[in-house]
Amino acid sequence: MDTSAVLAPILEPALAGLPAPLAELAARGLARSYRKGTLLIEEGTQGDCIYLVLSGRLRAFGCDARGREVTYGSYGAGDYVGEMSLDGGPRSASVITEEPSRCVMLTRESILAHIAQHPEFALDLLTRVIRRARAATLSTKQLALNDVYGRLKALLESAPDERLTHQAMAQRLGCSREMVSKLIKDLELGEYLARAGTGRYQLLRPLPGRW
Repeated sequence: MDTSAVLAPILEPALAGLPAPLAELAARGLARSYRKGTLLIEEGTQGDCIYLVLSGRLRAFGCDARGREVTYGSYGAGDYVGEMSLDGGPRSASVITEEPSRCVMLTRESILAHIAQHPEFALDLLTRVIRRARAATLSTKQLALNDVYGRLKALLESAPDERLTHQAMAQRLGCSREMVSKLIKDLELGEYLARAGTGRYQLLRPLPGRW
C-alpha cells in the first residue's frame, strides 16, 4: 500500500475552482492526496496515466547519473502532467510534489473516453503539449547561448511572483546553487533586486544586459 497517498472522494470543493471541462474530466478519475516530496512519475518508466492537479505544486525534472537535476517546469491547480507518455513511450521526465498536493489520476482509457464525448479536449491537450515543447525549446536555446547570468535574468523577469529558493533556481538554470547565491547577492548589492518574502524577489529597476 502507498502510504504517501490517501484515497479520497472525487466530489470535493477543489473541483469548484476548475473550469467546467476540466471538472468533468476529473470526475472520470481517482482523487488522491500526496505528501510533500512524493515521486508521482519516474523518468524512463512506462506509464499510461496523467495527473490533473487540484491543489498544491508539482515539479517536473530530469537528472543525470551523478544525481544532478534540471527542472523543466512547475505546475499548480488546473495543470496536468504526464501527458507525454500517452503515446505509449517511456516517461520523459520525473514529477515530484513540491508541497502537499491533491491530484486526480486519469488513465489513458478514461482520457480517450472523454475525448470521444468532447473532441475539443484533444485540441486543448495538443495546445498544452505545444506550449511545453516551445518552453523546452526556449530553455535549450538559453542553455546553449546564454551564460548563467543571462539565464538567471530571463528567469527573474519571466517569473517575478514565483517562490524560488536558490537551489530551485539552480535546478532551473543548470548551474550550482553557489553560483546563483553569488549572482543574487551581487544584484542585491547593486540595488537591482530586493527580497520580497521567502523565496521571492522584487525587481527594483531593469536588470543589466550583462554582469
